Order: sequence, then structure tokens, then C-alpha cells
Amino acid sequence: MVLKVFFPSCCSSAESGILIGRWISGQNSAVILAVVHFPFIPVQVKQYLSEVQQVTKVSVSVLGSWSNSKQEKEESLSEFLEDLGTIFSHEPWIQISKEGNSKFWSCSTLQKHSNNPKEEEIILVYYDQRKVMLSHLHSPLDTATSADHEADDASKLSAIFDTVAKSKILFMTDRYDDGPIKLTHWQSDGVEASIIVELMKQASVPACMLLTFLLSLISGICRSRVLKFWPLSFLWSKLSTCEQLGHRLQHLQVISSNKKAQTQTQLMRKANIFVSLLIDVALGILLMSWLYRKNRIGHLADTLIPVADHVAEELQDLLQWLMGAPAGLKMNRALDQVLGRFFLYHIHLWISYIHLMSPFIEMILWYVGLSACLGLTVALCILSDIIALLTFHIYCFYVYGARLYCLKIYGLSSLWRLFRGKKWNVLRQRVDSCSYDLDQLFIGTLLFTILLFLLPTTALYYLVFTLLRLLVVIVQGLIHLLVDLIDSLPLYSIILRLCRSYRLAAGVKFRVLEQQDGKPLRLLMQINPLSYGSVVQTYRLPTYSCYPKDSWTSLCKKLFLGELIYPWKHKGEKQD
Repeated sequence: MVLKVFFPSCCSSAESGILIGRWISGQNSAVILAVVHFPFIPVQVKQYLSEVQQVTKVSVSVLGSWSNSKQEKEESLSEFLEDLGTIFSHEPWIQISKEGNSKFWSCSTLQKHSNNPKEEEIILVYYDQRKVMLSHLHSPLDTATSADHEADDASKLSAIFDTVAKSKILFMTDRYDDGPIKLTHWQSDGVEASIIVELMKQASVPACMLLTFLLSLISGICRSRVLKFWPLSFLWSKLSTCEQLGHRLQHLQVISSNKKAQTQTQLMRKANIFVSLLIDVALGILLMSWLYRKNRIGHLADTLIPVADHVAEELQDLLQWLMGAPAGLKMNRALDQVLGRFFLYHIHLWISYIHLMSPFIEMILWYVGLSACLGLTVALCILSDIIALLTFHIYCFYVYGARLYCLKIYGLSSLWRLFRGKKWNVLRQRVDSCSYDLDQLFIGTLLFTILLFLLPTTALYYLVFTLLRLLVVIVQGLIHLLVDLIDSLPLYSIILRLCRSYRLAAGVKFRVLEQQDGKPLRLLMQINPLSYGSVVQTYRLPTYSCYPKDSWTSLCKKLFLGELIYPWKHKGEKQD
């Protein structure tokens, strides 16, 4: 049977002493956590380990002895270390010794209470204690398709990683402490700490309390009855800016919560939200500084009115073309003139509205630019809402054309059932047989003929305005894709993967250091980091989709039947 001993590389130059760690009987493995140096009192060591077990809930014990012959020259030392096995009585008692300047180590086991002691093959695995403690081992993303042995290996590795991570209190003592026990581990030369980090921790407590109070006040205002009246509730549900502000408000509540993260996933989620908010606000402030520099707001306001006039003139030319003989098609003259004049009147109203608002556009843009300090995503949502308002006449044209076209399609389908002796049963939601008299068939034939010959004219207007509406939807969709990207991208995890890849571990790999007959095989355990795609997939933040996700089949069906596509933003559709 193979005995695996995981030895921290930071203890390779430690003075002689005893090895403390955890024995994993199911894997026949020993995880060494630290070396206790001489002199020590065994009772104090046992008391110290019992206190560590109560705090960490890890069965830490004395596993064996460590001899550094470069440091100790006494011949009686080996016998003394063997005698320690009778005091601490652990089976098996592991003896590891470093033979002077030799690169080969000797490792053996003693089983004094066993009747049939067997020779065990020993594998000595070195690991970086700091990296293993700070890293988080991720399970395979697709466990259903992974092999059973891969899942078993992952569980074995997680036991090793959890042992080191839960023993954090063991690494909080260094050689400068006045305690009776001296340990060697990755922080034995001094506990890692940062004055800036400690000051930020102290300052974050009152800041979080103040932020929690302000957020509770804002949440109370948002939940008040004033915002539930029709005009305000309608605007809140239709404007993407309000939805994005509500989404960011939830993020702020998560960050400012005084509830401590229980798992690594919750901690990473808080960190990702904090970094996402920080970068979002920084980009928004950069955009705001760019807009208010060199009077770009005034230039933008001066450009907006001519652009709106140009778009209106292009729409008028398009309607004049449709009112004639577009592409040589013979249209119904009366219906063509009625629809054309109806839409031209709407364009005239829209131009009058734009020119009425022209003196206030620069002031509106000036105040809108200030909202960029809330974040780049808020500014992009405001841009999307402005596009929706500026193209509201195109949306009205599309709705008129779609409703008229849909009415004729459903009318033709209903009259076609009349010719076949069928009718739609509203109660049972099915098509049933029905007998019609001569007058009903005559009236149905007249109506079917009228709708059929008027359909090409209606379909042409519907096709043109649907294409214009799709163009606006594509522009708004690209803006919201950028907003969703900023909201959902786990920036902290990506930066952590770039700078400290060992913190996000997908597994380990082993490299052979030395191998010689009669000596234990020495391996070096190295951490395999998660791929960037797995990092994004694992720590991606939830977002709120601004439009319903239809399949291509459903979209084509809606276009053919004249049903409205993406008429307004649908609130509350959460996409994970």
C-alpha cells in the first residue's frame, strides 16, 4: 500500500522537531502542517493541538518526527525521535530525515502496535503551503459527463485543500511570539499584513453603516405608495434607466450588508460586485469629464436638431415614394393615399414637437450628462431611453402598420375557415365544423375579396416600418448588450486569475523531482489555475435582460402574423 506524505516546502530547512498535521485514513495520506521545534513539553503540545481542534474542527495531531541532520549532529537524536512515538502514539509514526547536503531524503514509518508490520511504499509530495491555503479548489463544471475517477480525485484533493485552509489559526503564530511552542510554517518568519488594508477595514465599518442607512432610506422611498400611482409606475416599468438604477441599488445593498460571507462563492460575488461598481463609476466619471470639456454638450445639442430634421425629411421622402408606385408595384390608390397622409401628419407633429423642445435640449443634455457619475451603465441606459424617445414616431408607425396588417391576416384566416365549413370555437380553443347559409357565404366572399386585394398595400407599409423598427431595436440591443456585459462580467475574478492564478484552482499537477531505489519518490505539487472561460462561467453575475429572448422561429412567426416584437422593455426577467 502506498503512503502519501504531503510536506510543505517551507519546512524543508526547519530545525529538527515533530511533525503536526492531519491523518486522512481513507486516502492513507498525511498532510503535514507545521514542525514543532525543540525544546517543548509534550503536555503543552497536546493541549495546544486540542485548542486548535476546537477552533478549526480539524483533527490535528502529531504524525511523526523531523530530523535535519545539517542542523543536528548528535547520534542519539534519531533514537530520541523514535521514542517520541511512544509518547504521542500515532499509527503509523512517520520519520522524515534530511541527510546533510544530499538531495535525497529518507522517510520511513514505524508501527509498534501492529502484529504484522508491512513495508509501505512512501511518496513524498511537496506543496506550497501559502498557495494551497489561499487557493480555492473548484469542482468540475460538468460533473455529469466527467469520469468517476476524476470526481474521486477531486474529492481527495479537496480534503487536502480544506485541511490547509481550515488550519489558518495554526499559521498565525511566528517565531517572535513568546509562547512555549515554536513552529515552522509559511508565516513563521512573520505574519503577512498590510497597514493600508487594516486601515481600510477599520474605515469600512462606519462607511458601510452610513451606506446601509442611506440605502434603506432610498429603498423606503422606492417602496412608498407615491411611486405606485399610474404615471410614475408606468415610467418606472418602461424606462431601462430606472431598471438599471434598481439593479445597482441591489448591488449596493449586497456590498454594504454587515452579514459576513459564509462561503467562497459569496465572498467572490461581493468582490466582483464591488469591483464592477468601482470600474463602472470610474468609466462614468471619465465620460462625464469628456462631455463637459470643450463645450461638447453644446455641440451635441446643436447637432441633434439638424439630425432629427434630416431623419424626418428622409421619412417624408420615403412616404412620398410609397404613395406613388414603389418599385413599379400597383397599389390600391385610395388606401395608399389615406395611409400616406396619415403618416405624413404624424411626422409633421413630430417635427413641431422637436422644434418646440429645441430651446431646452442643451439644458436637458447638461443635466443628463451629470448622471454619468452614477456609472457608465446608467449613462448607456439613458442613451437607450433617449433613442427610444427620439424614434417614438417610428415606433408608432410600426404599431399602426403591424395592427392593421395583423387585423387583415386574422380576418383572412377566419374567412378562409368559413369557405371550408369551419369555425373557431372560443370556449374549447379548437376548430370545429359549422354549416353556413347562402347569405353568410356571400358576405364572407365579399369581405375576403376586399381584404385580399387591400393586403399588398398594407403589407408594403408594414414591411417598411418593420425594417425601420428592427434597425432601432438592433441599436438599442447593442447598447443593452454592453450594459449586460459590464453588469455581469466578474472583473475581480478575472484580475485575480491574471495576477494570482493560484487563487482559482481547477486541479493540481505533479512533477517528479528525484527518484532512486530505496528512497521515497519525491514529487512537487503545482496548482492548475482555472481557464478564463471557466472563471467567467463560474463567477458571472446575474443580470436583468431588457428584452425577452425569442427563438428565430418565434420571431419569424411574429413578423409574418404582424405581432409586435419587443414593444417595450419587460421588467423582472432575470438572466443568470
